Parts: sequence; C-alpha cells; structure tokens
Amino acid sequence: MKLIQVLGPGCAKCTEAARIAAEAVAESGVEAKVEKVEDIQKIMEFGVFSTPAVVVDGKVKVVGRVPSKKDVAAWLAEA
Repeated sequence: MKLIQVLGPGCAKCTEAARIAAEAVAESGVEAKVEKVEDIQKIMEFGVFSTPAVVVDGKVKVVGRVPSKKDVAAWLAEA
C-alpha cells in the first residue's frame, strides 16, 4: 500500500491538495492511504519549508503548489 502525505498547516491550498490526492486514489484503484500532516516539526523533517507539499512513500514530489490529479495519478502508477 502506498502512503501519500499532504504536508501543510490546514490552509485552503493544503486542503485542496488533500482532496485532489484522495480523488486520484479513488479513481486509480491503487491501494493507498492519504494522510494529512499538519505538525510543523514533522513537515520540516521532510526538508519542506513551503506548503502545500505532497510526499509519496517518503519521497517529496511537489512543494509550494497544489498538484494536479494527473500528477498524483502518475505518482501512484510508479513502481
């Protein structure tokens, strides 16, 4: 199972990134869990200083912008 973590303090863009990630998971059929990370310390542990950010299986995929559903679907398709 893949783990998608959406990093952000809960702002509108962070909420949008989490929604898009959840929709992409639902549409892809890939087994994945979407987790919202709002703790600033945990966000900084990823080396992220601009939110929203999306991490897939421990790898930072995007920082400082909301990804498209197409982006998330591509990350889910990666081996």
